[in-house]
Amino acid sequence: MQKEAPLVSVIIPAYNAETFIERTLTSVLTQTYTNIEVLVIDDGSEDRTGQILESFAKNDSRVRLFKQKNAGVAAARNLAIEKSTGDYVAPIDADDIWYPQKLQKQVSCMLLAGPSVGLVYAWQVRIDEENSILGPVDIQSYEDFSSVEGNVLPALVYCNFLGSASTPLIRRSCFVQVGGYNTLLKARDAQGCEDWDIYLRIAEQYEFRVVREFLISYRQVRSSMSRNIKTMAKSYDLVMADLRPKHPEVPDYVYELSASNFAFYLSGVSATGGNYASALILELKGIRFDYIQLFIQPRLLTDLLKLLLKLMLSPVLQRMRLDPTIWFRETKRKLIYSHKDVAANHVIHTSDIQALLHNARLDPVKRYGSINWRRWLEILQMCQL
Repeated sequence: MQKEAPLVSVIIPAYNAETFIERTLTSVLTQTYTNIEVLVIDDGSEDRTGQILESFAKNDSRVRLFKQKNAGVAAARNLAIEKSTGDYVAPIDADDIWYPQKLQKQVSCMLLAGPSVGLVYAWQVRIDEENSILGPVDIQSYEDFSSVEGNVLPALVYCNFLGSASTPLIRRSCFVQVGGYNTLLKARDAQGCEDWDIYLRIAEQYEFRVVREFLISYRQVRSSMSRNIKTMAKSYDLVMADLRPKHPEVPDYVYELSASNFAFYLSGVSATGGNYASALILELKGIRFDYIQLFIQPRLLTDLLKLLLKLMLSPVLQRMRLDPTIWFRETKRKLIYSHKDVAANHVIHTSDIQALLHNARLDPVKRYGSINWRRWLEILQMCQL
């Protein structure tokens, strides 16, 4: 007698998500893995989110809608987990999209892995607000830095290689063992790293596995929480401050490199949003934590000069009634692939992603520099201890 496929509880926190929630839900409900329940938490939305969700719940019995006063993403996810009944939990944010075989491939991986594995992740592409993939997709960086398995804690301290909250499939026992998402971060005005925090706590107790395929579209939205730089930075500091005393086996320099990586990441987010003063300060912060980068990455000096120039030009452009962010973007247009299938069918097709892959593989030492590559290999060795 064939064993019944395990139930997957998909949890979706939604706050003022009317623009994208229909696409997100459609991508979930059209999964090739069908034994799912979908728990959506309307976190005090003030737009049409509630009406859209009610329509989905009315037309599809797999969708269960719960409403609460606005309490933040962590509280919404925890409520969904509390109400769920599945063997596995799969979070997705209300503006992201899943490739149709996302759950099927992750469940298969989890079933083969055994109970020591608590989380299976996969790779993601980034899309913009117009449903275009931001590319080309650099497959080598995913192969080199987002393929860590087993004990991943030291690597996960170094960087959040899962990428987003919509990536993992998590064994329900993980939440019993480590607790839910951290609601105290919102209470301290420090939202933004709740997903990284739960991954770290799961990594303390469980092994990870990865499906080396692009199965998630992670939407870059200007108004999203990930654009709130101050709360993101504070959230990161609190998460690492809580973790660090518990793991003296992870060397101090790994935390310093992590702080540098995150500062550079936030600098890029600030620059994209047109906050060039913040981007400049964060770039300098990244250098302060890892000054070696000044000598091994000549582009850093160029980036600093560009940010300084943009900071000086922005007031002039504003007086000319030009949006500095748009003006700078148009002067150096990014390579973007129009992802028509996401807009029309709410799904991602592998043929479209394959067309975007940057497949030219280079020697990692030449590509990342001998110091950076050696550091990463040392961190991977720590994962094997």
